[in-house]
Amino acid sequence: MKLNVTKSSLYEHVSRIGKALSSPKRLELIELLAQGEKTVETLAQQARMDVRLASAHLKALREARLVESRREGKFIHYSLSGQDVAELWLNVRDVAEAHLLELRLALEQMSAAPDVLSPESRESLLAKARSGDIVVIDVRPEAEYEAGHLPFARSMPLGELEKRLAELPVGKAVVAYCRGPFCVMSDEAVQLLKKRGITAHKITDGVTEWQAGGLPIER
Repeated sequence: MKLNVTKSSLYEHVSRIGKALSSPKRLELIELLAQGEKTVETLAQQARMDVRLASAHLKALREARLVESRREGKFIHYSLSGQDVAELWLNVRDVAEAHLLELRLALEQMSAAPDVLSPESRESLLAKARSGDIVVIDVRPEAEYEAGHLPFARSMPLGELEKRLAELPVGKAVVAYCRGPFCVMSDEAVQLLKKRGITAHKITDGVTEWQAGGLPIER
């Protein structure tokens, strides 16, 4: 059987991915789903949009085969169709940062304070967390922590952090992380900890960046 395939049709198929990624909100949904499976309602709340709009964006991502869905009772749960989708998001973001001055400036402004970012490499951070020299806290929602987190990290969601400060070992430096360089929860956590007299820094890595760097994730 002879297939009627043209060169332009091949490009058209590939362009479906580009079209699906052309919305800022759809990119945000992919980043959120890189943290683990979520319901439409949870995604809408975390991305600050109404449920109908979130559903429309998720439909576009599903048609491009970038996400999958399953129904459980009255709720529809979404997840990425593969780890390669999370890596695609990282690659797009890295290319944008390399070529768009505006993005680089915006990221520099987010990390303007020189004492906020941890100077540790990933390997050094892992070694110090393993030995107990530093305390690593995951300030994402607990469900995201359970889906996957950095080794030796403690789950301390941002909304609970102030009430749980007594759980942190006295005299130990704290390193906070959340969903990656676009996430500001770790910045808020560091500000809160510093106000309480705790030595604190953040890393811009999230679980996706850690995995892409070839380092282990715990579940």
